[in-house]
Amino acid sequence: MTKNVRFLNYTFNIPDGASFIGQFKEIFVDEIYKFETKNTIPVIFDCGSNIGTSLLYFRENHPNAKIIGFEADDTIATLSIENLKKNNITDITVISSAVWIDNKGIEFSTEGADGGSIKGEHNLKKVPSIRLKDFLLMETSIDFLKMDIEGAEYEVIQDCADALSHVENIFIEYHSWNHSIQTLGDILHILEKNGFRYYIEDISKRKHPLINKNISSPMDLQLNIFGYKTK
Repeated sequence: MTKNVRFLNYTFNIPDGASFIGQFKEIFVDEIYKFETKNTIPVIFDCGSNIGTSLLYFRENHPNAKIIGFEADDTIATLSIENLKKNNITDITVISSAVWIDNKGIEFSTEGADGGSIKGEHNLKKVPSIRLKDFLLMETSIDFLKMDIEGAEYEVIQDCADALSHVENIFIEYHSWNHSIQTLGDILHILEKNGFRYYIEDISKRKHPLINKNISSPMDLQLNIFGYKTK
């Protein structure tokens, strides 16, 4: 069951209050997706656009931008479309598909808020997928690529390794799943090869990490990775 909330000058239906509060703080208070561009019509790809909060932020800050959102959970994608329409925003494209390495569909675990993942084990269903690389190559320049795709980032970044040269700014939420190989080094190497400098923030913030190894949690590390071109 969704709840109606009012914030700033907007009205949204949300499936989960705690998730929305976290999103609102990150996006509108901390402004983690803030970037600058000289392009009059910037191109923004929002992979993992959820209920549309980030899409709203991008439109507010870049009113002439071409914005495409991708959301794997069809219920959440529908909710985001309704939220945008409710706030008279009709020029953002929302694609109800998982961002992946092919167009064949993929098993996806839904949880009704912002934690759906291809790595989950419950409420599994096959959802449509798009190959992000194909979308990247359709554009001559991409001003911002946001990638918050709950565990699929490693495979997708690898597949897009030779299609990032025209991306100016990138955000990746990195997930290190317990009992799986850590892939941070590979991701950073791909960013370096494509001319990005990067800044990393730890979301996990474990105290005494050499003792508290977080083995009871599905993930032992979460990071926000910000990449930007300096030339």
